Amino acid sequence: MARLKVGILISGRGSNMQALIEACRKPDFPAEIALVISNEPAAAGLARAAEAGIATRVVNHRDFNKDRPAFERALTAALEAAGVAFVCNAGFMRILTDTFVARWRDRLINIHPSLLPAFPGLDTHKRALAAGVRLHGCTVHFVRVAVDEGPIIVQAAVPVLAGDDEATLAARVLAAEHRCYPLALKLAAEKRLRVENERCVIDGAPAQEAVLINPPPLLG
Repeated sequence: MARLKVGILISGRGSNMQALIEACRKPDFPAEIALVISNEPAAAGLARAAEAGIATRVVNHRDFNKDRPAFERALTAALEAAGVAFVCNAGFMRILTDTFVARWRDRLINIHPSLLPAFPGLDTHKRALAAGVRLHGCTVHFVRVAVDEGPIIVQAAVPVLAGDDEATLAARVLAAEHRCYPLALKLAAEKRLRVENERCVIDGAPAQEAVLINPPPLLG
C-alpha cells in the first residue's frame, strides 16, 4: 500500500514536526513527509528537516505584499509539485483564508495546546492556570476557517499540578502533543477518519473507559 505523502507547514523550531519525522521513519508507518515549508526563512525547523533528508522550501509571506491569496497559492503550488496529498500545520503562525482551507478541506490538520474548544488562540497555558482548571491538554483537529475550530480527531488530557507555572505545564502538554500528532496522522493515512456533520468519526476506535481525576481520590 502506497504511503500517504504529507506536507508540513512550520514557522519555528518544528517540535511537533520532529515527532512526525520520527514516526514516519518507522517502516510500517503509513505516511511519509514529502516537503516541509516555512514562511520564516530563519525557522530552526528547516535545519531539522534537512538533517532528516526531507526537502524544504521557504515561502516568505513578506514577499507577497500582504496578499494572502497569492501567498497561499504559492504554498499550494509547492505542496502539489511535491506530490503532497495531506497537510499538517506544526506551529504555522499564519491565519489561512477560506480558499486555502477549502482547497485542502479534510486533508489539513492542526495541533493546538489546549483541550478545545477551551482556550483557543494564544497563551493557552497562562489562561488555563488563571482559570484554575485541573486538567489541560492538547487537540489535533481538522482545520476550518475559524481559528482553532474544526472536527476534533485526537485529544490528550494532562493534570495541572500544584506549583505549576507556564513552563512546567507547557512541557507536560508538549509531551502529549508529540504522542497525539503522529497518532492523528496515522489514523488519517489509514483512511480511518470520516467527517460527518462536522464531527470526526474514527473507524475501529476501541472504547476507552479510563478516567483521569485530578486531584486523585484520597485514600482513607
